[in-house]
Order: sequence, then structure tokens, then C-alpha cells
Amino acid sequence: MPERLVAIPEAENPGFFEMVEYFFHKACILSEDKLIDEDMKNVRATREEKVKKAHGILKIIEPCAHILEVNFPLQKDDGTYEMINGYRAQHSHHRNPCKGGIRYSLDVCADEVKALSALMTYKCSCVDVPFGGGKAGIKIDPKLYSENELERITRRFAIELAKKGFLGPGIDVPAPDMGTGEREMAWIADTFANTIGYQDMNASACITGKPINQGGIHGRTSATGRGVFHGLDNFISEAHFMSQIGMFPGWGGKTYIVQGFGNVGLHTCRYLTRAGATCVGVAEWDGSIYNPDGIDPKALEEYKLENGTIVGFPGATAYTGENLMFEECDILIPAAMEKAIHKGNAHNIKAKIIGEAANGPITPAADKILQDNGCLIIPDMYINAGGVTVSYFEWLKNLNHVSYGRLSFKYERESNYHLLQSVQNSLEKRFGRVGGPIPVTPSDEFMSRMSGASEKDIVQSGLDYSMERTARGIMDTTIKMNLGLDLRTAAYVNSISKIFTTYRDSGVSF
Repeated sequence: MPERLVAIPEAENPGFFEMVEYFFHKACILSEDKLIDEDMKNVRATREEKVKKAHGILKIIEPCAHILEVNFPLQKDDGTYEMINGYRAQHSHHRNPCKGGIRYSLDVCADEVKALSALMTYKCSCVDVPFGGGKAGIKIDPKLYSENELERITRRFAIELAKKGFLGPGIDVPAPDMGTGEREMAWIADTFANTIGYQDMNASACITGKPINQGGIHGRTSATGRGVFHGLDNFISEAHFMSQIGMFPGWGGKTYIVQGFGNVGLHTCRYLTRAGATCVGVAEWDGSIYNPDGIDPKALEEYKLENGTIVGFPGATAYTGENLMFEECDILIPAAMEKAIHKGNAHNIKAKIIGEAANGPITPAADKILQDNGCLIIPDMYINAGGVTVSYFEWLKNLNHVSYGRLSFKYERESNYHLLQSVQNSLEKRFGRVGGPIPVTPSDEFMSRMSGASEKDIVQSGLDYSMERTARGIMDTTIKMNLGLDLRTAAYVNSISKIFTTYRDSGVSF
């Protein structure tokens, strides 16, 4: 462990990038022998040479490859000028392009985008999405700007990134994040296609999270929330882990609290309630609500759309206690900012399961306290990877220039009708047609699938499979390395192993 990171496990407020580095080194220490003795088994070299090469590869994986800072002027609607500060970090090029969101927030700084880009590298590797990690941010509060101003900021930022090689379908592919959505992605795609990418037939693949009519994909908006649900579901259904924290498998009777009711929090609530869990509290930046009998996510979503806030929602009471996260519940889902749970408040958390829907919501010190208290933490790099997984599907769709299923819908439907007709003919041939034909009618379930899988079906089943397979890998590593409840270290070990193999086979320097 490097000396600069030794104090991180006890730090009250560690740097975000230092947190990621600490978790990385912790996993490296545990997996070093496996990397040398198993992953490099077929390398013809002495053990000493293997050790040198392994250490060299791990040194390459850790640092951030590139970071760009841009400053440009904005003329506001009232005629005044303001300087806008933005960043883009590319952490790793072991796989191209780099992938990671663009966030609009006053907390954006170089340290944050470096940390988030590193997390993206490990996240993509964790769920087997072949991208390097990247992240961008503009230091603004989007609520304080008009739509025209936001469009000027977004388009100028896209130009600045493209000019420096930080935007393009084969180089760097951003996506939505905190404070951004489909609208901003459409502006960036249009800007790139009409400037640097005007001769590139794959220009629309320069960014993901676009509206459907601009090359987006069905299911992308809800992807991160759906991924959070599947991430929780895979572990909640596993008796081995539930018994360790004194709970029964399954969703029945489980309560949860969500911190942050943005895109991720909203869709997570939807899927968890559908599965049978009960939402007892929602915390937001401007106030929290609580109802031990349950909050209806659909009604809350409609109320927020109409009023711009969850405060005053008639289906719950305003929360007046110290912190909603400290209340009794089975599952806590921090879906807002990093470092929400730290050394100073971790001992107050009563939830037995925490799903890190946000990036880096728990500091290393809090992580240790919670594990000692018997809390199962499902790590961010796995549980919120639904967004990047579906972004990968969108990127592939853009490169293929055709939507999933379009070429086979009619053929599959007619094939299935022929199949039913064939069964009917066989029955009539065997039993005769006394009393008329023997109709073979499809069930409602089969009827809905007659035409094969729609784009949304393909996206959702692909995401479900990806989350399930990754969960199995994390569980296997946790049990094999005897890590107890430490799923985060298991996820890092799996990610590092995959990136290590890529560098081992492709060569490390020239």
C-alpha cells in the first residue's frame, strides 16, 4: 500500500480519487499471487521476471491517462458574460473507446472526474463491457440557466472536447450523468455530426443516452435503476449471503429508503416496489418524506413532475428527524452524491443491505464500520453498471445502423404461424376433422412473443443476463477468497484480473 494512502481507511473526508486508489490497492495486494501464479502461468519467464511484469502492469492500470480542463466564455441571455469551467478525464485505454458520463454540478473538480473515470474503468471491466473509463463534468448548477444558455454551454463543450480528441465514436463516448439527460446528449451528437464528424458515417455513436429518434435505444433511461434492482435481486435471492446478515431470501416484507429521487432513484423505486418491497422514505436535496406504511413511487413521480419537488407529497409526511438514512429499514439506496456515508455517521445506519446506486457514496472508513456491523454492501462498480451496459448496446446499434429485431420481426411471426398451422394439420391428420377443424390458438404469453424479441426485450434481457453473470462472478470470488461480506474487494479483484489479462496479452509498452 503506498504511503500516501495508508491513512485513507481512517480518514473522515478522504479525496474521492484516493478512495478509489485505496480500494484498488487493497484488491491488488490480495490478488497479487493469483495474477503471478495463475494468470501468468503460461508466460515463459522466471518468477522474479513475472513479478516485475505484474507490478509493471498494475502500475499502468492505476493512474489516469489524460485529463483535459477547458475554460470558455458564455454570453448569458441578459447580455452578461461568464467563464465556464469543464473537465474530461480518460483513465484507461486498455479498451477503446473510453466511456463515461457528463455531469453538470457545482462539485465538479479535477479530483472528482479522475475518480469517476477510474471507477468507470473498473465498472466496465466488472460487467464485461469492452470500454476504457472516462468522465466529464461542467462546474455549473443547471437549475440557474435557461435552456438557451444550457444549449450554448453544451455545444461549446462538445466542440472543445472534439478538437482535443476527447469525443468520437472510436475515441471517447460520453453519456448522461447527474444534471444531464437525453436533451444534452442530442445537442452533443448534433454538434459533433455537423462539425468534426461531418464525414463520419458513425457520428451518431459519439455519445449514448440520446432520444430514440436521434439514434437512442429503448430502455436506456431506466437502465441504471433496472440494473440496481437486478443487482440487489441477485444477492437478496442468495441464501448464503442473506444468512450472514440474519435475513431471509426474497423481497417479501422488505422495506427500503432511497436517498435521491432523480433518474436512478425514481426507476429503482419503481422496480423494487414491483418486486414486492415497500418504500418507507425518500430523501432529496430540498427535503425528505417518510411513511412507514409505504410510499407509491408512481404517485410520487407524478407529484414531482407537476411541482418540481417531493416536498408536500400528500402520500407521506415531511421527515423531521436527524437524517432519513438513520431510520429503520432493510435496504438503503444512496442514489445521490459521493461520500454520503462517512466515518462520522456510518454507525447510525440501521439498514442491513446497502445498494450503492450513486458513485462512491461510502468512504473506506464507513465501509469498515458497516461491515463490522454486519451490513452487506453491494458495490457501486457493479450495482450501477446498468447504465453503461445499455449504453454499450446503444453504441453497437449506432455502429450497425439498424435497430435490434427490425430485420427479423416479420419472418419470426410468419414462422410461428406456420408452426401453429403445422401442429393443427398434424392433429387433424391423426384424429380426423369430425366435428370441424381442430384450432390451435396461441396463449396470450406466446401471442405477445410471436414476432420475436422487440428492441426493449433484447436490451432488458441482455442487461439481466449481464448483471446475473457478474453477480455470480463476485459471489464466487468472495467465497473462494474467504472475504465474508466484502463484495467490493471481490468486484475489484475480478475487474483488475480482466484488465491485467488484456495488458498481459497486448503488450505494455512501446
